[in-house]
Amino acid sequence: MKKTNIGRFANPRRALALIKWIEPIAAVVAVVTIAIGLYTGLVTSPDDYQQGSSVRIMYLHVPAAWMAMFCYTSMAVAAFVGLVWKHIVAELYAKAAAPLGAAFTFICLVTGSLWGKPMWGTWWVWDARLTSVLILFFLYLGYMALVDAFDDEQKGINAGAFLLLIGVINIPIIKFSVDWWNTLHQPASLMRFAKPALDNAMLVPLLTMGIGFTALFTALVCIRLKTEIAKRKKMVRDER
Repeated sequence: MKKTNIGRFANPRRALALIKWIEPIAAVVAVVTIAIGLYTGLVTSPDDYQQGSSVRIMYLHVPAAWMAMFCYTSMAVAAFVGLVWKHIVAELYAKAAAPLGAAFTFICLVTGSLWGKPMWGTWWVWDARLTSVLILFFLYLGYMALVDAFDDEQKGINAGAFLLLIGVINIPIIKFSVDWWNTLHQPASLMRFAKPALDNAMLVPLLTMGIGFTALFTALVCIRLKTEIAKRKKMVRDER
């Protein structure tokens, strides 16, 4: 019977062949777009009429927030695929992506705190958006601790997968918290049904940084996934 597209890349050899093609392209795109995004965002883009130059933190904070949610969502999808179809590469992808997602979430929290100080007069408030992102950070840490908590690696991966699937409910909470509750955090200015509220002079650098962060994640997760596949192969050889 012919394998599905998902099944084709359950073979680590096929996955490695795909990674070999994707990784250098993603690395080049990341370097170019992040360099352009940082220059246009931090140097040539205008100050905000209310926030002044502090608005430039947005060019790191917002893409980091996007990636924090994207990484976790992709890990949850991979966990589901791994549990249902016993997809080895999907299981290893979730494990490889976790530290990267945690790093993006940490950047989001730190830059959000730096941005919040001049805007709100404090480094931190127990705002719905901030609190749900902090919970996301703890979910990443919890997943990483859980997958390494068992002598049997597969048991750890399965336990981590269940945590990812339970925790995915936090993603829509993060996204819609500014609409559901009274919050200090500003509402969405880009991902909304109406025209984005940002001027093109700010929107273009922001989108460029978003592309750069996505490409950076892709390149780094490829490197980490290669390492996880190599470790799994070594473990299988040692058990024989």
